[in-house]
Amino acid sequence: MKKYRSYRLSLGWQILIGLVLGIVLGVVFYQNKLAITAMQNIGNMFISLIQMIVLPIVVSCLTVGIANMGDIKKLGRIGGKTIIYFEVMTTIAIALGLLVGNIFHPGSFIDIHQLHSSDISQYVSSAKSAKDSGIWATLLGIIPTNFFKSLGEGDMMPVIFFSVFFGLGTAAIGKQGKIIIDFLDAVSQVMFRVTNWVMHTAPIGVCALIGVTIAQMGISALAPLGYFILLAYGTMAIFIVVFMGLVARMFKFRLKDLLFVIKDEAVLAFSTASSEATLPRLIDKMDKFGVSQGIVSFVIPTGYTFNLDGSAIYQSLAALFLAQAYHINLSLGQQITLLVVLMITSKGMAGVPGASFVVLLATVSTIGVPMSGLTFIAGIDRLVDMGRTAVNVVGNSLATVVIGRSEHEFSEEKSQNYLEELRTAKVK
Repeated sequence: MKKYRSYRLSLGWQILIGLVLGIVLGVVFYQNKLAITAMQNIGNMFISLIQMIVLPIVVSCLTVGIANMGDIKKLGRIGGKTIIYFEVMTTIAIALGLLVGNIFHPGSFIDIHQLHSSDISQYVSSAKSAKDSGIWATLLGIIPTNFFKSLGEGDMMPVIFFSVFFGLGTAAIGKQGKIIIDFLDAVSQVMFRVTNWVMHTAPIGVCALIGVTIAQMGISALAPLGYFILLAYGTMAIFIVVFMGLVARMFKFRLKDLLFVIKDEAVLAFSTASSEATLPRLIDKMDKFGVSQGIVSFVIPTGYTFNLDGSAIYQSLAALFLAQAYHINLSLGQQITLLVVLMITSKGMAGVPGASFVVLLATVSTIGVPMSGLTFIAGIDRLVDMGRTAVNVVGNSLATVVIGRSEHEFSEEKSQNYLEELRTAKVK
């Protein structure tokens, strides 16, 4: 009897099909309130499923990783390297956005008064509260007064802070801590299994999320800002290929191998415009790719707050775009000031909902652009957000491998075996 092998689409292809179907549904149900509500709720349900599993994975993996590391000096060294790397890459991303904006002048080709404006009141209130809080409030906010409250609110940095100290404390008590390590290791394995189940719903979630975006906005709204969108995506592509490629070469590994490993996660991040959607699988994959668990569980969650390369490119390019649209000529000194302000503001508003747009709101006033100017690009923010989220995910994966190799905690053998396993699965 002849056996027939069933063909199964990979998650990446399923998500891409969901993306295309979502665009079609968005066009078909343009301005249809009933369909928009349905798609919005289905999309939110998928994001909620992801948020449900993110923090348990972060707590369990980070605590176990730090406990196994056990050395506070080593943790301090890794933390210092990580923050410096994040700062350097983010600064390069901001500078690249400014450079591209100066060369191609995207704002010079549009009439700002002919663009459709969107409501940005939710971002304005976020920007005001973030501005009022200041850098000291941000630093104080990292220390949780109530860990379970931070866990319930999904506040990532206090959770990371507590988990690091809990892991160090677990390591400090020796054999007694092994029961905690075994328990949390089991928790992480359970949550990774749940993640695999949740990922089966990803194509439906993606379809709904992109569908509601197109249905609300319409394809025609993209035309006037098409050049800016293309330029933003082109700049992000240059950053990945050139700058991330150079970093990978400096640390003696191939960027294309990393991209091959995380391709499904990059597609998922692009489709959902949510970094959280990829975090559980990214932690699992970077561990399998050869980076030690302690480094993976520390660098990736921290990077989700402080290493947003795609967002940095968008913020600098958008700020320059709006200045040009309002015919505001910025001197070199003003642009350097803009770079510094973006560096500080983006870190101070980490974790604020709609952070990239909120950072822009807090920044453009320093270069003379009216706050109302942002209403003209708010409509396409979601579409650019898809690209910048994918770049953020690639950037955090790269950072994990870089820190792992710099600490000599990257297994070349494990990496090659995992790559071979993925290639074999693809052929089958």
